[in-house]
Formats: sequence, structure tokens, C-alpha cells
Amino acid sequence: MTLPEAYRSQIHRIQESSKFQVHSGSIKAMPFPGYTVITPCFEDKKAENSAFYVNLQSYQQQLLQLSVSNDLIVPVPPTSFHLTLADLIWDSAYRDASEKNPAFEEQLRSCFTEIFQEYQQAITHKSPIRWQMLGLIVMPRAVGVCLVPQNEDSYQQILNLRRAIYQNSQLMALGIEQHYDFTAHVTLGYFGGISPDLDRDRFATMLSDLNEQWLLNLPEFLAERAELRKFDDMTHYYRQQDWPILNFN
Repeated sequence: MTLPEAYRSQIHRIQESSKFQVHSGSIKAMPFPGYTVITPCFEDKKAENSAFYVNLQSYQQQLLQLSVSNDLIVPVPPTSFHLTLADLIWDSAYRDASEKNPAFEEQLRSCFTEIFQEYQQAITHKSPIRWQMLGLIVMPRAVGVCLVPQNEDSYQQILNLRRAIYQNSQLMALGIEQHYDFTAHVTLGYFGGISPDLDRDRFATMLSDLNEQWLLNLPEFLAERAELRKFDDMTHYYRQQDWPILNFN
């Protein structure tokens, strides 16, 4: 996904994201509510990943400075940078579940209290979960950086957590199911206005050249916690103090 030929292929498939739209001459985030399991966001200022996110903020600015068009890439706020560990429920599925079951959110949080407790008790040995940025990736409606595990245990711990989530019968009863395979990434922005005149081959070359520069400095990411968080759109992920947390270390 980080090779030049992948950029050239994917750029011809990109689509405008419905998560951001133009209103009164400016691009704004559209309502897109739901729940997710993520690592703490950059706004939390966790020391273990501060250097990673500072580098990522710089990479985002370099990406936006590519002279293609002003609204091709809509940046997400750097404060929202995070690694998604498990997508849960969003948009119409979330609205439907909440309308049909007034206790949906309370039951969801209760499930994760149990899942996190059982998972933590099942960990036989605690070791740092270390991942490293591998490079730029282009997705159908977004662009970001992907991460790779630095050892097998780092990958296995995340895989085990995802299994504990998606194979939980109580969550299944709430309508939570796995939609995607795990591609560890941090989103930098979504595709906004895609001009019919966009020189896609040239844009792919620019992304490849930019990625070559980033390869000189690939920061490490340390996953210490998993948190259940809610979002109203793609710019902010929040939680209450009593919501469940999983500490890996």
C-alpha cells in the first residue's frame, strides 16, 4: 500500500467523502455519530506518543502543501489523531440502534467494561505494544499513514483484543459486527472536492515523492491503552471519566 504503483492505482479510485461538505464557501464536518475503540487522541497529550504525533502534524502540513487544489484534501484536526483498534457502529446503524433500544449506549458501555476486564485478566505477560509508521497510504475516501508492528507479540495483542470484541455475544446482540480487516493507520485527511481536471498520475507521483522524504524519519508508536469513545463527526472523539479503559501494560 505504500509503493508508488499502489498510489497510481488507488488515486484513480478515490471518491469525495460525504463526511465533509461545502457550506457557505467553507468545508465543514457532517454529522456522523457512533462509537469506536481507539488509543488516546493527540489532544490528551500522552507523553509516550507526543513525538509521534508532532511528526505526524508536520507530515500533514507537508501533504496539504502539495500544489494540487485547495479543497482536494480536507485535514482532520491534529488533536483528533489516533489509532483505531476496532470500529464498532456509526451513522445510520448507530441511529437505528439508539432509536430501537433506549438503553443501547448504557448496554454498550457495560459490555466493554466486562470485555476489557476479562481481557486484562487473560494477559499472561505484559510487554510494550510497539508499532512503527511505515509510510503514506491512499484509501478510497481518505489519506493517512499506516503502521506495522515491531514484533509478533505487538500484533497478536491487538488481534486478540479484536477477537474478544467481535466475538462477544452480547455485542453481537446489540448489532456490533466486524466490517473491516485491520489496517493499522492514522487518518490525516479526507478527500473533498475532486476536480474532473485532476491530473491523477501527477498527484500519485507527488505523493510518492513525499513518502520518500518521510522514509528518512519513521516514528514509533506505543499503544498503552484502549478506550471506548464516542464521536459526533470525524473531528472529535470523546469519553466520560467512568467509561471503560483497557491498560495493556
